Amino acid sequence: MLLSEGQISEHKGAALMLSALPPVRVLIGDKSYDSNCLREALTTRRIEPCIPSRRNRKQPIPHDRTLYRQRHRIENMFVRLKDRRCIAMRYDRCAHTFMSAICLAATTLFWINES
Repeated sequence: MLLSEGQISEHKGAALMLSALPPVRVLIGDKSYDSNCLREALTTRRIEPCIPSRRNRKQPIPHDRTLYRQRHRIENMFVRLKDRRCIAMRYDRCAHTFMSAICLAATTLFWINES
């Protein structure tokens, strides 16, 4: 896991995590991950990017719309995590304490959904 600064762009943060990425066939991301360098890095690793193009692209790059719709599950998980005020507002100063709070909240959500 990587906890980045709030003002860093998402495609730069994703480029930092490419070396730790497990072997996958497709990477699903939203429009904020649309950059040529990230797409090239993914294709060199034989990963197909399923990222919609930004509105300001002159030549839109096609993506699989049915596969992209599955991204809502991940978005729903983040919404549920941010229901916890301490995570949404990031009260913890240390990164390891914040990550511990996220893990505890995710475990609690998993446990509640399994019961």
